[in-house]
Amino acid sequence: MPTPVSQRVQKRRDALRAAGLRPVQIWVPDTRRPGFAEECRRQSALVAASDLRDLEFDMFLEEAAASTEGWE
Repeated sequence: MPTPVSQRVQKRRDALRAAGLRPVQIWVPDTRRPGFAEECRRQSALVAASDLRDLEFDMFLEEAAASTEGWE
């Protein structure tokens, strides 16, 4: 007779906890929600526009990307 699902789930959770892991709940945006894609486009446009205005930051990024001396 197979083990009931709840017992198998509990056994798996116990094994994960014994391995030093713990469960966490993560809330993420609902990509199916009406308006989600439009909000992504809006935020992307804001970021792109701010990148165009901040030339000093762009220069900083270029310098940081070129400074890889000692990296392996």
